[in-house]
Amino acid sequence: MSLKVLVVDDQGIVRAGFAAVIDAEDDMTVVGEAADGVAAVRLAEDLSPDVVLMDVRMPELDGIAATRIITARENAPRVLVLTTFDLDAYVFDALRAGASGFLLKDVHAFELLQGIRVVATGESVLAPSATRRLISHYASGPGSRDAGGPHELSTLTTSQRNVLGLVAAGLNNAEIADTLGITVGTVKSHVNALLRKLGLRDRVQATILAYDLGLAHPNQPGTHLRRP
Repeated sequence: MSLKVLVVDDQGIVRAGFAAVIDAEDDMTVVGEAADGVAAVRLAEDLSPDVVLMDVRMPELDGIAATRIITARENAPRVLVLTTFDLDAYVFDALRAGASGFLLKDVHAFELLQGIRVVATGESVLAPSATRRLISHYASGPGSRDAGGPHELSTLTTSQRNVLGLVAAGLNNAEIADTLGITVGTVKSHVNALLRKLGLRDRVQATILAYDLGLAHPNQPGTHLRRP
């Protein structure tokens, strides 16, 4: 089945460009377009897309607020934020609002398409510059959560904590399986369980939480989020 994509941007020519690239693929199709956050929220509910390409700066309701509303719903689509502005605040706010990825609008078409496919599977994707600064943010001081959450981690088994640390280090399921000497299926079970216990949508939120709670560190070998 084709991935259903909702394209959200306040510039018609940008929407048309993204839509043309997406519709040219055999495994995905554009089911709708929106010019502002209010329309994006409505269409996300009406059309049930798999992935929403979300602009940040828009009238009526910006992309961050729209993302927060959309991802809070049951069976919510994945949100991939696309913006011209590579600013720290946008990156952090978008991810904390529930976005599964963040790319710049000048990204190559191949990387955009791969990014859509990646987030649709529940993985996460960040532009390289955003990845570097996300790690730098945590290297410069403590995370932004005011209250540490040992009680949150207490719900996890030792194996799930180990998997969470390796997810935050940027390892994929096969790499985690190899590191821990377990099967890929077991890794998937651990990931699904820890996301459910911690009330997280995907691996990018798990990564942020792991940094916030001190379970992952910027100098940890291999630390990165998956690139398309």
